[in-house]
Amino acid sequence: MTAYQVPPGIIEFYTSTINESERLSGPADGVLEMVRTQELLRRHLPPAPASVLDVGGGPGAHARWLSEDGYRVHLVDPVQRHIAEAEGSGYSVELGDARDLSAADDAYDVVLVLGPLYHLAEAADRKTALAEAYRVVRPGGLVAAAGINRYASLFEHTALAHLDRDSLQEGIAKILDTGSHDGKKGFTEAHFHTGAELDAEMCEAGLTETQVYGVEGPTWALLKATERHTGESLAGSRLFASALAAARMAEPYPELLAASSHLLAVGRK
Repeated sequence: MTAYQVPPGIIEFYTSTINESERLSGPADGVLEMVRTQELLRRHLPPAPASVLDVGGGPGAHARWLSEDGYRVHLVDPVQRHIAEAEGSGYSVELGDARDLSAADDAYDVVLVLGPLYHLAEAADRKTALAEAYRVVRPGGLVAAAGINRYASLFEHTALAHLDRDSLQEGIAKILDTGSHDGKKGFTEAHFHTGAELDAEMCEAGLTETQVYGVEGPTWALLKATERHTGESLAGSRLFASALAAARMAEPYPELLAASSHLLAVGRK
């Protein structure tokens, strides 16, 4: 096996800076991401008890509901804290890297790559991770991969009322232009995808019948801004329900992919 190095800043970010176990269950935009990811995946998943490899699955936010749905789930993640938090939750776990999976060829019905791609700043590393997903999924099986939208930072920092700062505008402008973030401030070293780019990477890996969805839809930043400035949770509110409806209504319109926070691509081997 190849000894890949995860950038120390990524390990530090998920160990000391952010509690990933709360991100999809606390703020309304996180809850929206979870609800939409669940409903999009459930359209494409084979019936339980199919086998699912959750690559970069963090502390198990998705592995948990998949296991509860009856799927046989194995989670792989490079962060020891996540592995410790995920253990004992009804699925198996393993410390590992998306670029060098221990699974055998054609071993799983489904491979999820919902975290790794945006932390792999180099195109060659993303290519390797998707090649590994392709290798370990069975013929006819499903690969689902997530990316952070190239334009998400523009919406997010407007919602947070940060974008009036010249220094921040310079950083966001670089992301908009190149898709790359150096990890020196705020988020970790990362790559931000366009919908066309994510689809192209899936196709280059050999996957067919590919589709790319906008996960949160075009109005997620309204939730973030309102929560930020009122201090009140919007999960379960009418504004949340409206944002969820907007995400569903936006699906037929590829132009609106650019307004979502995350992208979800699916394809088959």
